Amino acid sequence: MKKIMLLLVFFVSVFALAACQGDNGNTEENEKLYYDRIDETWYTEQKVLRVGMDLRYPPFETIDDDVAYGISVDVALAFGEFIGRKVEIVNTQFGSLIPSLNSNEIDIIIASMSITEERAQVVDFSDPYFYFKIISLVNQDFADANGITEDTTNEQLLAIDNAQFVGIASQVSASIPTSYGKDVIEAVDLNSAINEVSQGTADILLMSAFPVTNGHRVNRDTTLVVWEPFVSSPIGMAVAKGNSDLLDLANEFIETLEDGGLYDIFSARWDEEVTALLERYGLDFFINE
Repeated sequence: MKKIMLLLVFFVSVFALAACQGDNGNTEENEKLYYDRIDETWYTEQKVLRVGMDLRYPPFETIDDDVAYGISVDVALAFGEFIGRKVEIVNTQFGSLIPSLNSNEIDIIIASMSITEERAQVVDFSDPYFYFKIISLVNQDFADANGITEDTTNEQLLAIDNAQFVGIASQVSASIPTSYGKDVIEAVDLNSAINEVSQGTADILLMSAFPVTNGHRVNRDTTLVVWEPFVSSPIGMAVAKGNSDLLDLANEFIETLEDGGLYDIFSARWDEEVTALLERYGLDFFINE
């Protein structure tokens, strides 16, 4: 695990900035956000907040020249500012995040982690603050033959009797179509599944938005994105079981995201990049359920 220290100036409040946005909509000022206000001379008597995330998943979690950045990093920084604590990003492989939390190597997970019943047995989740949607990558010839467009509904997709789904074992790409009684070709990995759709040996792949749009971007002539979500998976922060103090603070902070204007600030900072990747929606795609 790699630790990256980020110091936040609590008294230069992002929440004051959010309030100003409601008055004058000063986008240029809003886009300054957190990094531009880091001051290494500022300290707090409270201990550092160690935030675990896997910095391999832009634009939410990534790293460049040992600097962590991304949408989840901004959420972590804003939360640190909200509670008046310095933030230390602890770069941890996704599968090791919960073990690291439960062994007290990190204090909280802010890492695009879906809230599931299985995970909720070993950690306590905050309220959702983002939603990750499962959408469809469809073979273009199959789409043309069946009148499928970007706005086709899931009901219409599922009604096509001869549709061949492809998925990855133990992932939603396989489990969701199986739950509807569909046969699924099992691919060994994401790239193989995308190739199956692109080459026409399979018709439909269900995955989260960025893998689907990335797959379409490199196979524009042979694939189509269908946008209605099969699943809208809630994303929450996770704390160790019984850490009610930190969990309460996380939920108080999440309540401010909309009412305090922080979603607007995040959107001003990230909409351009998210739209470039999705080619249809900005950050609202992940904010709205």
